[in-house]
Amino acid sequence: MTLSPFRPGRRPVRRGGAPPGSPARKAAAALAAVLAAAVLAAGPAALAGTGGVLAAASVAQVISNTTAWIVGILAGVATLFLTLGGLRYLMAGGDPGEVEKAKTALKSAAIGYGLAILAPVIVTVLKSLVGG
Repeated sequence: MTLSPFRPGRRPVRRGGAPPGSPARKAAAALAAVLAAAVLAAGPAALAGTGGVLAAASVAQVISNTTAWIVGILAGVATLFLTLGGLRYLMAGGDPGEVEKAKTALKSAAIGYGLAILAPVIVTVLKSLVGG
């Protein structure tokens, strides 16, 4: 005998995380807004000691600066995916589809961190191949 999820006296189970407008969703949105504000506010502070002149002495300096920017952007995006994946996993509520989406976001974060770590190595290899 199989039991129906719609037995008299019981409400059907809603899956797919917190309902729209719930405190959990509002808290997640607030956390995302705070993280975005922190990332955007850190940009000008990082450039405060540069003296205002935006010129490079050589092509190697431009490549080095570009590599640093790429690593920073990759690490930031990977951190965003890690945060979103973790929040999705926490709010999945047992829904297999949401759990899979969370796992995909966490895998994307791992790939992003891997690329951020390997970016300087790739640039070094390319410089040695080109002769720089």
